Amino acid sequence: MTSLRTRGTLFLFAVPALILYGGFFLLPAVQGLRYATTDWDGYSSTFNDVGLSNLTDVVSDDDLFRNALTNNLKFLLAVVVGQTALALLLAVLLAARSRASTALRALFFLPTVLSSVSVAFIWKFVYDPNFGLANSLLGAVGLDRFQSAYLGDEATAILWVAVAQVWFHAGQMMVIYIAGINQIPPELYEAAKTDGAGRWQQFRHVTWPMVAPATALVIAYTTLQSFKAFDLILGLAGNPPRSGLDVLATRIYTTFANSQLGYAAAESVIFMIAIAAVTLLQNRAARMVHG
Repeated sequence: MTSLRTRGTLFLFAVPALILYGGFFLLPAVQGLRYATTDWDGYSSTFNDVGLSNLTDVVSDDDLFRNALTNNLKFLLAVVVGQTALALLLAVLLAARSRASTALRALFFLPTVLSSVSVAFIWKFVYDPNFGLANSLLGAVGLDRFQSAYLGDEATAILWVAVAQVWFHAGQMMVIYIAGINQIPPELYEAAKTDGAGRWQQFRHVTWPMVAPATALVIAYTTLQSFKAFDLILGLAGNPPRSGLDVLATRIYTTFANSQLGYAAAESVIFMIAIAAVTLLQNRAARMVHG
C-alpha cells in the first residue's frame, strides 16, 4: 500500500510536465497530421479533405521541395563534417588546463552566445562581393583569382552558409568534446606512451574511441541545428531565399506564407520523416566507426 501511494505521489510530480508536453507537442503534432490531409488555407472556416494527395504531391511532383531537400542534405553534410572535425581539433588542442587555453576556449565559444540574426549580418559583411572582408583580404594578399560571389553563386551558396554555421556553433561542440576528453583516464595515455605511441597514435587508439559518446551527441545535436538553420539562412539570403539557398524549413515557411497551410503541413510531415531517417543512419554509422 505504501509503495502504491509513493508511486502515485511521484506520478503527480510528472503531471504538469505531461500536460505541457501534451499541449505544446502532442496536440499540435496530431493537428498537423490532420491538416496534412486537407486543402485548408489557414484562414477559412471550411476546408476539404484531400486524403494523401498532399503527401504524394510533395514526394513525387514538387520540384521546389526536392531542391530544398537537396540543399538541406548538402548543408547537413558540410556542417556535420566540418563542425565535428573543427570542434574535436579545438578540444584536443585546448583540453589542457592553463590560462591560455581557458582564454582561447572563451574566444571560440563567444560566437555561440550571439543571435542567428547577428551572425547573419556579420557573415553578410564578410561575403559581400564588392567590399566584403573575404574578397578584400584575398585582394590584399594577391589572391584575386580566388575571389568569389559567395552567396551570389547558386552552385556553392549553401556551402558558404555552412561555413557560417560551423563558425557559429563549433565552440559549443568543442565544450562537449573537452568534457569527454577530460573523462579519459590519464593511465591510458601513460600506457600508450610506454608502448612507444606518438601523438597521432594516442589520438587514434585512445582519444578517438573514448570520445565516442561525445561524438554521438555532437553529431545528433549538429544534425538538429542543420535542419533548424532557419534564421541564419533568412538573414543571409532574404525572404524568400533564392533556389540555391532554399532549405526545408524556409520552403515550408514560404508555403505557409502563401496560405497553403494543408500543403505546408504535409511538407512538415515529410520533413520530420527525413530528420528521423538521417538521425537513424547517423547513429548506425557512429556505431560502426567506434565499434
